[in-house]
Amino acid sequence: MTEGTSDVRAADVAPPTRRETRKVLLATGIGHFVEWFEMGIYGTLATSIAANFFAPGDPTAALLSTFALFAVSFVVRPLGGLFWGPLGDRIGRQKVLALIVLITSGATFLIGVLPTYATVGALAPLLLVLARLVQGFAAGGESASATTLLFEYAPRGRRGFLTSWIDTFGFLAFVAGSGLALLLTTVLGDAAMGDWGWRIPFLLALPLGLVGLYLRVRMEDTPEFRRLEKLGEIAQSPVREAFRTGGTAMLLLAGMVVIKAVAHWTLQTYMPSHLAQTLGFSSVQSFQVTTACLAVVAVLVPFMGALSDRVGRKPLLVAGAGGFLLLSYPAFWLMSQGSFALAFLAMALLGVLIAAFDGAVSAAMAELFPPRTRNGAIAIPYNIAVALFGGTAPYLAGMLVAATGSPISPAFYIMFVAAISLGTVLRLRETAGRRVPADAAP
Repeated sequence: MTEGTSDVRAADVAPPTRRETRKVLLATGIGHFVEWFEMGIYGTLATSIAANFFAPGDPTAALLSTFALFAVSFVVRPLGGLFWGPLGDRIGRQKVLALIVLITSGATFLIGVLPTYATVGALAPLLLVLARLVQGFAAGGESASATTLLFEYAPRGRRGFLTSWIDTFGFLAFVAGSGLALLLTTVLGDAAMGDWGWRIPFLLALPLGLVGLYLRVRMEDTPEFRRLEKLGEIAQSPVREAFRTGGTAMLLLAGMVVIKAVAHWTLQTYMPSHLAQTLGFSSVQSFQVTTACLAVVAVLVPFMGALSDRVGRKPLLVAGAGGFLLLSYPAFWLMSQGSFALAFLAMALLGVLIAAFDGAVSAAMAELFPPRTRNGAIAIPYNIAVALFGGTAPYLAGMLVAATGSPISPAFYIMFVAAISLGTVLRLRETAGRRVPADAAP
């Protein structure tokens, strides 16, 4: 099969109507919202989790241990990508997405009912590790499958816009998680929040997950996958085929997305603790700044996606990665000045850079691969990059501050990975609107 991005030989499958596409967007987006609300709330409540699941005495060590457990869940994401991605190429994107939201919501609910260190001692962090591993394994298939599904429903001229909603719903989930933490902290107070209030967002995972499951079960799989089924051209060994025909593109994808991984998890997971513990802002102020920043990203991403349909993916990818390389240090310096207004401005600036990159990257990833192997060819390198760089980002940022004593030091790690992504993006040819043979590197 040497087709490029989304066109498969003609088969008797009607193209989706606008109503069907909107329905799929809603179902995929709400399921994605559920997935990332559950994954993100762990980082947002890192300080409370540290106090409940680790031995008392050293808050910094406990917080670093919490971030280490955050990274642990990312260790299994490449295994999840290797399992779920090719499975989506064999049985369909829709079935995989339904299974993923069910598994993730169940594991997250379990975190909400786990006993604490004060009750069961060292068993508490062990149980937390097991729940996080299940979450990470399931998350290994979410982004790639959701991106593939929306891309394959999108008209050629609106692929950037439609796939960008993946990140919009993801950031809306982060906003909801951060906003809920802010609301609970304001209503309950720091003491009650640290004692039992932190469990509430995790317990919400079960009803949210059931809603996501219902919507995803009712979706129909993509026109492209159904064409492949009708033609009898489903890949029997999608992993082998993906590496054989698209190995170079998979390497480029991994390099491209490292800044996305680090920026997402640094801003959403690390920054609330950085603002509160390192920079001295109150818990309420740190949640306010973080929530506002994430809201900026959520609002801007679809506009950036639409812009990428008009001007191409590469200009936005260069602007996002290059912006992080140039502006991360000034942004962290502004935050360190102790002014709430400057901290807000700095976080909003970083949010705009994320929005620019995210608006183009989902469509760019999907445009690198043909339908037969697209799901797995995205999932495998994407999750390796996220595991190596994104999952470790909060821990490394905290470790840099602890080692250097400088609240600006995390900026240098962000600049390092931004240089990797920028160098990769500059090697890419424009993918918007063109066909890429399965055996050709971009």
